[in-house]
Amino acid sequence: MSKHTIQDAPSLLVDTLRQFSSLVQGEVQLAKAEMSRIVTRAGTGIAFLAVAFLLALVALNVLASAAVAYIAANGLSVGTAALIVGGVLIVAAIGFVLAGKSRLSADALTPEKTAESIRDDITAIREASNV
Repeated sequence: MSKHTIQDAPSLLVDTLRQFSSLVQGEVQLAKAEMSRIVTRAGTGIAFLAVAFLLALVALNVLASAAVAYIAANGLSVGTAALIVGGVLIVAAIGFVLAGKSRLSADALTPEKTAESIRDDITAIREASNV
């Protein structure tokens, strides 16, 4: 037999609802904190992509012509020199794009702590309801 009487039922219900409300509020606060972190991470990823774009433009406009001239002066045709320089610069730009993209991946932007906390809460509620 349970130690609680029927008269205790309303107060138990109120306590349960209070705890549930507190739990939900805690989860909302955790989700807000995680979303703030995710937005910051996404901003960093976008900044990496912007830097990659700017570096690619600057590199193509300033260094490419100098490198092509140097290579052409040492025996290759201007066209071959331009292909070599362009290939190297595009590989560098791709590296920055991949770094920025990894910051924006679905895995990197998933609110892991909130999801884990909710799973723990569900488990605790199930265990408490089976008592």
